[in-house]
Amino acid sequence: MTALRPGAAWPQGRSFRHIAGRPASAVRIRVPSPRRTASRRPGLGDFNPSGRPDPSHAPNKMTLGLSRMLGQRPENAGRMAPCFGSEAPSPPAADTDFALPDSQPARSSLARTPPVECRNLWKIFGERAEEALQAIRQEGLGKTEVLERLNCVVGVADASFSVGAGEIFCIMGLSGSGKSTLVRHINRLIEPTDGLVLFKGENVNAFDTDHLRKLRSHDIGMVFQHMALLPHRNVRDNVAFALELRKVDRKTRLDVAGRALQAVELAGWENHYPDELSGGMKQRVGLARALAADPEVLLMDEPFSALDPLIRRQLQEQFLQLSKKMKKTTVFITHDLDEAIRLGDHIAIMKDGRLVQIGTPEEIVTNPRDDYVADFVAGISRLKIVYAHTVMQPIDAYRANGGAALDDAPTAPPGVDLDHLVNLACDTDKPTLIVADGKPVGVVTKRALLRGIQGRGEAA
Repeated sequence: MTALRPGAAWPQGRSFRHIAGRPASAVRIRVPSPRRTASRRPGLGDFNPSGRPDPSHAPNKMTLGLSRMLGQRPENAGRMAPCFGSEAPSPPAADTDFALPDSQPARSSLARTPPVECRNLWKIFGERAEEALQAIRQEGLGKTEVLERLNCVVGVADASFSVGAGEIFCIMGLSGSGKSTLVRHINRLIEPTDGLVLFKGENVNAFDTDHLRKLRSHDIGMVFQHMALLPHRNVRDNVAFALELRKVDRKTRLDVAGRALQAVELAGWENHYPDELSGGMKQRVGLARALAADPEVLLMDEPFSALDPLIRRQLQEQFLQLSKKMKKTTVFITHDLDEAIRLGDHIAIMKDGRLVQIGTPEEIVTNPRDDYVADFVAGISRLKIVYAHTVMQPIDAYRANGGAALDDAPTAPPGVDLDHLVNLACDTDKPTLIVADGKPVGVVTKRALLRGIQGRGEAA
């Protein structure tokens, strides 16, 4: 007798799904234990003893939203692909290799076309969005004026950026700045008012339904602040959910889920349920779910912001290690500048829907474009952000100004940070000689080092 597994669908017009060609009478219903039922809300796999589905167990908003993100049709939300018998379709060859290798080169590392690019992107919410856009362009209306005159809200205003293969691109801003709205355009969860969104050079706005479904389920993965884990599925099945929607066979998807859980250090938790996990563990399950789908691009919308500082820092470290190992192109949303600087290869700062400045963490901290950015970075420690090449004095200028002899002076490459230079300076009264390719190129005096730490006169 074959058990109907939790999560099985109730196909229209049939009493039960025929599993391996068996009639409904050969199917045994597995009723959840009282403890499990009491500790979680009913799910798609819970059936009452009468043998008929409970209408209250229809796909909920969380299931529908997650299915939409992963590219499944709403009417099929939460349904399982057949895994046994003649009904189970063989997965395409291209979809059966979901390994998580120890080292994987960036897929587009040699390509000039960036994986993600936005050009002059606008999103205005409201019935008069097109009229509002014309007014902004012709009259230069601000966000407040657009709301007062046209009852429209400017979510994203003329945003342009590109993300290189394998890099972590952080979009940072205060609540309401438009960063989450912007990132949802990349996989077209939100339709733009104007502008282009390109995925590997292709216009996402022009994708048909099938192409868009593939983009969401295969090419781009998304990790939210709230993981939307399915409460009636254990950790392993939650991680394997995207592969299940692709109709990957059960053995393959569970193997991949196991490797993904091992990558995020959750091996041994496969059979536990979401209500048995801590907040940090749930975040790691969500990350494992995205990695198991093996997308080219990860969109991460404030995934660690609700966690305690220590747990958040641990997950940041773990994510950096995974990113370095797997070389996933990532767009990371955060309102925490420390987090953006810690994780990002490049940072974009948003205000009122506009990208105010884009640059490396060092560029953002040492050369803020305006007072708004300067206020953001005012309290940031420069020890791990600013490097020797920024604070050093050219070697010729140092000698021309009658600098002290550099015999026995400590040496360092131009790419070391201020923290490393401080350690060198503690052991000697001499300045630090900066050497590149075996040749002296600059000198960091203690005065320049202290000014660099202060954020004053880094280039002096």
